[in-house]
Amino acid sequence: MKTFRDIIGQEKAREMLFRGLEGNKLSHAYLFRGPGGVGKKSVAQAFSAYINCLAPTDGDICGKCASCRKFRSANHPDFLLIEPDGAQIKIARIRELKKQLSFPPFAAGYRVVLIPDIHVNLSRAEVANSLLKTLEEPAENTVFILTGDEAGAILPTILSRCQVVPFHALDENDVAEFFSDELSAPEAAALAVISEGSIGRAQLLQKLDILTLRQEIIEALLARRAEDAESVEMVFELTEKVLTIKNNLDDLLDLLTVWVRDLLLFHQGISELISSRDLLSLMADAARRWPVAVLFEQLTLLDRARIQLLRNCNRALVFEVLFFGLL
Repeated sequence: MKTFRDIIGQEKAREMLFRGLEGNKLSHAYLFRGPGGVGKKSVAQAFSAYINCLAPTDGDICGKCASCRKFRSANHPDFLLIEPDGAQIKIARIRELKKQLSFPPFAAGYRVVLIPDIHVNLSRAEVANSLLKTLEEPAENTVFILTGDEAGAILPTILSRCQVVPFHALDENDVAEFFSDELSAPEAAALAVISEGSIGRAQLLQKLDILTLRQEIIEALLARRAEDAESVEMVFELTEKVLTIKNNLDDLLDLLTVWVRDLLLFHQGISELISSRDLLSLMADAARRWPVAVLFEQLTLLDRARIQLLRNCNRALVFEVLFFGLL
């Protein structure tokens, strides 16, 4: 369970929530809306624990009372996390929730219902409509917290019944700081650059070990020339490895694009603006290998590969052509 001390950034969202509490205006339904992976679910859990804490201090839970202990063990009877059974939440689950809400809270001052990612989980109109009456006239001492992506479609009828709390992309320094105990500072910074302010996205990319794959690609390209007989086999091997990351090929292209742009900065002697600092040891050799004119051509090749992926072209062929072009 997250506490407010654990939350990175999102000061405005927290301020908005606490301002409502200070004015004794706890909403019956909140919509935490913003990019994925920036802490919406964590803030929802922390807020749920806080409003039920028996002795909150300094803007956070006490961590010692019966309610806090139950939240910490993920066993609080009045915290209901409604997640999909399959692709989406089914209408039977909403009907079951309504029955649960007909009874008062078991142990806490407030029963909290958290429904994450409603732009996906409540995208079916009949499921959303089943929830609307409950949102409009919730049971006493019941608080709904819904989370949704800023770009996702959310029914206006749900929006109108919730107090919207905006969440924003995190600062790159905050994302890098999150990984300070697991990665070197240059690696954490490189991951932060392509995460777009989302710790969740950065965690996924770390799990895929995308930084290692990027370095392997660059070192392989540096070690070969287009005319080398071994280049063909090398390109096929790299492509086979790249295809294992499936839905994150765009992220790899972003990392390679950042690398090429960093090489352009290196050529100009502007090293302080370089993002790929974990690859600084390769840059002198890479700058000798690829002059500025060639690097601009590489940026064009990377853009073309990105467009081809959007058009659902054969992925293996896209990367084989790209790697041959980058040699």
